[in-house]
Amino acid sequence: MIMIPKKYKQEESESKWYGEWEDNEVYKFERSKEDSYIVDTPPPYPTGNFHVGNALNWCYIDFVARYKRMRGKDVSFPQGWDCHGLPTEVKVEEQKGITKNEIPREKFIQYCKELTTKNIQKMKSTMKKLGFSIDWEQEYVTMKPEYWQKTQKSFLEMFDEKEIYRSKHPVNWCPRCETAIAYAEVEHEDRETKLNYITFPISEKGEIEIATTRPELLPACGAIAVNPEDERFKELVGKKARVPLFDQEIEIIEDEGVDPEFGTGAVMICTFGDKQDVEWWNKYDLELRKALDKKGKLTEIADEFEGLSVEEGKKEIIEELKNQNYLNRQEKIDQRVGLCWRCDTPIEILSEDQWFVKVHQEQILEKAKEINWFPEHMYLRLKNWTKKMEWDWCISRQRIFGTPIPVWYCTNCNEVIIAEENQIPIDPREAEPLRECNCENPNLKPETDVLDTWMDSSISALHVAGWPKDNYQDYYPVQLRPQGHDIIRTWAFYTILRSLSLEDKKPWEDILINGMVFGEDGNKMSKSLGNIVSPEEVIKKEGADPFRLWAATGGSPGNDVQFRWNDVEAGKKFLNKIWNVLRFTLIQTEQKSIEEKGELNLIDKWILSKLDRTIKEYTKNMDEFDFQNAVRELKAFLWNELADNYLEMIKYRLYQKDDQATKYALFRSIDAVIKMIAPFAPFFAEEAYSSYEKPTVHKQKIPKPIFGEEEEIIEKGEVIKKIVEEVRRYKSDNGIALNTEIEKVEIYNAPNYLKENTKTISNTIWAKELNVSESTPNIERKATDISVDMSTIGPKYKDKANEVVDKIKSKNPTEIQEKDKIEIMIDSKLQEISTEAVELIKEPYVEGKEVDILDIDDSDIKIVVSRN
Repeated sequence: MIMIPKKYKQEESESKWYGEWEDNEVYKFERSKEDSYIVDTPPPYPTGNFHVGNALNWCYIDFVARYKRMRGKDVSFPQGWDCHGLPTEVKVEEQKGITKNEIPREKFIQYCKELTTKNIQKMKSTMKKLGFSIDWEQEYVTMKPEYWQKTQKSFLEMFDEKEIYRSKHPVNWCPRCETAIAYAEVEHEDRETKLNYITFPISEKGEIEIATTRPELLPACGAIAVNPEDERFKELVGKKARVPLFDQEIEIIEDEGVDPEFGTGAVMICTFGDKQDVEWWNKYDLELRKALDKKGKLTEIADEFEGLSVEEGKKEIIEELKNQNYLNRQEKIDQRVGLCWRCDTPIEILSEDQWFVKVHQEQILEKAKEINWFPEHMYLRLKNWTKKMEWDWCISRQRIFGTPIPVWYCTNCNEVIIAEENQIPIDPREAEPLRECNCENPNLKPETDVLDTWMDSSISALHVAGWPKDNYQDYYPVQLRPQGHDIIRTWAFYTILRSLSLEDKKPWEDILINGMVFGEDGNKMSKSLGNIVSPEEVIKKEGADPFRLWAATGGSPGNDVQFRWNDVEAGKKFLNKIWNVLRFTLIQTEQKSIEEKGELNLIDKWILSKLDRTIKEYTKNMDEFDFQNAVRELKAFLWNELADNYLEMIKYRLYQKDDQATKYALFRSIDAVIKMIAPFAPFFAEEAYSSYEKPTVHKQKIPKPIFGEEEEIIEKGEVIKKIVEEVRRYKSDNGIALNTEIEKVEIYNAPNYLKENTKTISNTIWAKELNVSESTPNIERKATDISVDMSTIGPKYKDKANEVVDKIKSKNPTEIQEKDKIEIMIDSKLQEISTEAVELIKEPYVEGKEVDILDIDDSDIKIVVSRN
């Protein structure tokens, strides 16, 4: 007899199969038009650390990719790397002990590329260990010219359509990173600060008191605003006031946007403290007074405070206001502060020449509605974010490592010269434009800013479809965008915006959102809490497939997921259970596929119908990206139906004769389970499938229902299963070994079909004699013991209570069951005790023999078990 290993050799399996899949191009995308399924895979930032949150998202992607292949789709599961940006520059500076300005720009970029390449290799290694079915021929790297050529092409096209423009405009600015950042890159944090009440002298006569949290911006103050309905300031509107310490004369104006309840009801307008300042600056055409430079230092208009940081300047200016009696009082106040999402530095608003992409809110939302959102409510996150967008998208960055903006400027006439398409990819700092400007004395200088890294990644959907090749339209929009909910406001938003602008199409059919991963303690994973778990750690301890099963069952897409070692271990036990059933099956079938059904009996039809129902539910769940319930359905079938019940009910047939029907039903069931578990546990499924069939399981089809899922058969089979379960439970509760024979079992109120299945029932429950009857049993209940109520006997007989109880229990129960009183002798005296103080214990008897009665839930069936 052919044998397969008794235990699944996980480590050996997970170390050998990935190389074979790559060698045999199992996951190669063939670019078939009709059956293509293209995934717009997230291009992660190459930090070198493929963390557990990444792994969760990529598990979801791989579940879909593998499932779709096994449904006959030509799947493209590409992998990109979003390389450009500040974190790499900072890391290079740390590792090399330099700043970006200390070495030639080209050398600094080279260092960035070397670090990025090294980090990509680390992350690829983890991806392969986790078994992701990526087509590495579809890999792309945004720092390579062949990719950022496409970014530049998209820039040129959008510039031609007037969707990109350059303007001097207030922007969010990070002083630490020394670059403009988009509104989407601003995080917010609640902090406590102080509201300062400051007196401004009126030029003619009098004074006005304002309240501000930012006295360091007094040198940038351009006006004071009050609400037109505020009677306190009616006589002051239109008058001039002088700014304390800095002495510029400003006008007192009125505007409906002023809250009379905040502070004194009078506010100073500075360039710029917040977005409200920007709005008023535009509305009233105020002077632009630049109090802060790009490093967050006070400028020359701050006089003696020039060169101080924001915090230093605030402290010194407040002190001087006190000295000159302009500061009246301070009070604590909660303030919502905008922070740079990369370094947590409070942002400022500076007015600089920058490049912008126009944001058409309503058009973006209309296009987003055409996409299927999983879960559906995630569309609301995009909608709410889009509605909050007040400015266009600032896409220029004052950094080095990024896609060059293909532009030159003439310093004499200020003409902007855009590169020609046949010039790209191009770095304007290293090349000349094909034409000069039209002025008499052209003097061209290159654009030194680079593009926001989201300009690279927001064309990922176009890239994986093949844009701008001639036939890319055949594959666009692509089928799936999987991503985290934390970047809906960036990657999802920008991709929809760019697809709308460049193609007037939605970028994908479906978007699948994953949540964040929390530690086993329920908190967000962090070094300080010591609750970080890496995929590498889990792989080493429990294996890749158990980790993947945690990802599938730990929660549903869109929700945050808690990492639990117990869930990983449960996944491992599940795979071992499958292996055990497979091994049993292959021993019986001599490691061969079974195609002939043979003569199926009711219980064979029942398991095949249950399998068909499982296939339908599994397929429905997978089509809806409900991985959690897909695995639950599969687990319930394998464990509860196939292993615990069907396998036990057919063992006698396998041992007694060569039963073709049993082998067929058993083999079809376990073969289907292995194919359905393959998207979740690819290493295990390949090892299991290869023990009886070739080639790879990942080229096979997800099984289809073939038996019909007949409700009547399932109902009948469930009754037999419940009878078997009830008798086995009875044995377990009474300490009887499952393989110990019971002398006699009788089934009453039995439907007729049970008579045809007595062999299955009797051989499974180990009954020497099994009788099945449609009649109702004649059950007689006889008193066999007496229970005494001590709450009645104790208080009356006190120290004689135990003697009373013993004498009562010595009576024959059958003699007292019809009496009102029980007579006993205590200390030679007759005692009469009411039968209400006792309870007769009655046991069931059938045909004069003591039996046990078992009931079946939701059924009139009664099982009578003779006591051995």
